[in-house]
Amino acid sequence: MAAFDALKTQLASEPKTWLVTGVAGFIGSNLAEALLLLDQKVVGLDNFATGHQKNLDQVQARVGVERWARFHFTLGDIRDPDTCQTACRGVDYVLHQAALGSVPRSLEDPLTTHAANNTGFINMLVAARDAQVKRFVYAASSSTYGDHPGLPKVEDVIGKPLSPYAVTKLVNELYADVFGRCYGTESIGLRYFNIFGRRQDPNGAYAAVVPKWVSSMIHNEPVYINGDGETSRDFCYIDNVIQANLLAATSPHPDAANQVYNVAVGDRTTLNQLYEAIRANLAPRFPHLADAKPVYRDFRAGDVRHSLADISKAQTRLGYAPTHRIGEGLAEAMDWYVADLR
Repeated sequence: MAAFDALKTQLASEPKTWLVTGVAGFIGSNLAEALLLLDQKVVGLDNFATGHQKNLDQVQARVGVERWARFHFTLGDIRDPDTCQTACRGVDYVLHQAALGSVPRSLEDPLTTHAANNTGFINMLVAARDAQVKRFVYAASSSTYGDHPGLPKVEDVIGKPLSPYAVTKLVNELYADVFGRCYGTESIGLRYFNIFGRRQDPNGAYAAVVPKWVSSMIHNEPVYINGDGETSRDFCYIDNVIQANLLAATSPHPDAANQVYNVAVGDRTTLNQLYEAIRANLAPRFPHLADAKPVYRDFRAGDVRHSLADISKAQTRLGYAPTHRIGEGLAEAMDWYVADLR
């Protein structure tokens, strides 16, 4: 944590202006909160396609009146170039989180996913270039590894994408690389691995597994596992993601920029293990979970079997040092989940 602690001290004494796109979403609202608590100026952009006003309300409550005054929100869509240009003016760093996630959503509606994730992305890149921002940090994805079977996943070795969503995230990386070569735009892509934590939406057809299962368990509803439960993922808590974004935006390492980095913890957890960990956290508060069991069903199209990240590149070039593995993350997030879902 030495690098991140030093950065927080530096930012508190030398405030900057940050643009967070997708600011009303799960990751975006957590980034905005962390920056405001460090006395930064934050510009937020969202169209509420997947974000929620309640997330911003929670940030406001947590940071207080004085810090909230440093936040400026714009209701807008990254698919509109003028909106992106306006949002980037006077900004030091861009943390681009706005996107349509979910493999199943992209399989059902590839056009909308493309419009948000590719058209919106290049609109933001152009705007960041024109505004001469110091660095453009964007949410990449572990889905980029596609069908490559190797573990752990290393940034320079990828396979073929397995979904339209994965294609859009790969295209993001290609555009960012070209903008670095052609225009000198500094960017960093962060390949997120199964992020979870406070403010992650448990509702809807495309909800991530952790909040969806927590919600189902609390409400005594069936918990469905796709496949045999031995599919594994590298689950990463939101605080690790906050750290990675801020370090990526500001890292002075000479080889830090115009790269992609895995953001994970380097641990592999099966869905069966995840189910038991969540159940064990909730059972003391919800007696009906004492002997609860999941319901198994068919594997889901477009899903990879196993995922595990090599995080050595982020450790070396960014100073990334994850503070929460899945056990610590679940324990910390559970109070929020229970309060929110009740």
